[in-house]
Parts: sequence; structure tokens; C-alpha cells
Amino acid sequence: MAIRDIRIVGDPVLRTPCDEIRDFKDPGVKILVEDLLEGVDLEGRAGLAANQIGVGLRAFSWNIDGDIGYVLNPRLDKLDFDEYQDGDEGCLSVPGLWFPTKRAWYARVTGYNIDGKEIVVEGEELMARCLQHECDHLDGYLYLDRLERAVRAKAMREVRKIME
Repeated sequence: MAIRDIRIVGDPVLRTPCDEIRDFKDPGVKILVEDLLEGVDLEGRAGLAANQIGVGLRAFSWNIDGDIGYVLNPRLDKLDFDEYQDGDEGCLSVPGLWFPTKRAWYARVTGYNIDGKEIVVEGEELMARCLQHECDHLDGYLYLDRLERAVRAKAMREVRKIME
């Protein structure tokens, strides 16, 4: 397998909500999972959504503290808004830019593995941030959409420089 190119802000695939995977036995789904796992297993990568490599299906992989995995058809089903985290967040599709992004401290995602068995992925802090970030991708959002107004204005000026 080859590492697939990352789609960059401005590419319409990043703004298009991803479709559910209907057939887990489709050989293309297995290839997608392999590509997501290989693509996230590189230095500095915490998560990778399918649309970031040009595939409009609901799937993402993660690499948090050496724990590498994937989930198909993920749905955020629990966020703990009792505690927030407000650290800098970045994105492979918005290269080189990091901005403070408010996220829930805890998140839980329900989805499926390649065998079609339901799985639950959950975590706090960085894992929670990753789950929220990647589910946003699959819904057609970038972390830039979550920024506070003044920060977003600054971020968009920086994004325009990337796109030139």
C-alpha cells in the first residue's frame, strides 16, 4: 500500500458529509482501513479521516500514545460538557496551523469494525479531542469551524496564505 496524499483545505471533499459504509465485506473497505491505518502510523499524526485521503465514507483511524485503531460508521454518542479542554488543535488538512479549540474533555464513539461488529471507542483529553475532530471531518467540518470568532478570523487569514 502507498501512503495516500492528504487533501488540503479548499478541497470540496473535506466539506462534504461522508456516506455510511453499507457493505463491510466490500474489498474496497478493507483497502480503505489498511490505508487509514498506514496513513496514521506516521510521526505527528493523531487521526486520519477517510475524506482527508479523498474517500467519502464514514471511517477514521487514530494514533494516540501508540494506540492505533480505526472505526467504521462512527457516531459521537456521548460528550462530557462538564469539563472542557481548550488547547491548540491542528489538522493535516490545514498544514502548519494550530489554534486554541474548545472541546469536551471526554468523548465516546460507537461504530463498527471490519467484521461489522459494533465497537465503542472512548477517551479523555487527547483521545477525546481526536474522536471529536475526526467525526467533524466525516460530517464535513474542519476544526476551524469550531474556533471562537476572533480566533477564526485570524485563522482564515492564515488559511488564505496557505491556499495562495
